[in-house]
Amino acid sequence: MMLEARNVHKSFQGREVLKGISLGVEKGDVIAILGPSGSGKTTFLRCLNFLERADAGELVFDGERYDLHQANRTQIARLRKKTAFVFQSYNLFLNKTVLQNVTLGLTVAGKLKKDAAREIAINALSRVGMADRLDSYPSQLSGGQQQRVAIARGLASSPEIIYFDEPTSALDPELIGEVLGVMRQLADEGMTMLVVTHEMDFARSVSSRVLFMENGSVIEEAPSHEFFASPKQARSQEFIRSILEARK
Repeated sequence: MMLEARNVHKSFQGREVLKGISLGVEKGDVIAILGPSGSGKTTFLRCLNFLERADAGELVFDGERYDLHQANRTQIARLRKKTAFVFQSYNLFLNKTVLQNVTLGLTVAGKLKKDAAREIAINALSRVGMADRLDSYPSQLSGGQQQRVAIARGLASSPEIIYFDEPTSALDPELIGEVLGVMRQLADEGMTMLVVTHEMDFARSVSSRVLFMENGSVIEEAPSHEFFASPKQARSQEFIRSILEARK
């Protein structure tokens, strides 16, 4: 198993938002994390990459154990070299070009020479269809293009897993498809991904498994085709029914 999260707990101001979440991830898995707003999905994802410090829990990644509450900076840095995180708000540097946004982490954190970083960045941007906008600034790009640059920035570090936190939620409806298309391509290439999303068609057709959360707990976990065809829990059935009704 590539990644295993065990008994993850997190509270904010006395309110428990993660109540002992556990999850196992195999190489090549695409796991869609679903659930209503406020269910703890994003918090769980952020805890796995130490963007939030969990109150308790353990992470095993490539056989190495990390205490999600007490891991030190050296351990966190070592883990993050194997991961990438794509935010819903892009998080690009507005004063840097597309190419600079992707090369910055390679030259600063990765300590690569500029020529090597440029080659890697152009390859990553080519994978997401943005190689023709190297000298553009974020303000000159659509939201979908900015998010594709953010994905390229993650790919440039050659991660073993990519975490996506609602990557299309900030996009206009007509731009969602181009980002989901890139994610489908990555899934076809065998990239391991954890995706917090409200895009049910993506979850149904691309993900291999679904983790359905509510109120900080896992309500149901199942292969995607099973979850959407015949969810076992009443709350899961209600969730899917509400989505179908909203589309009418």
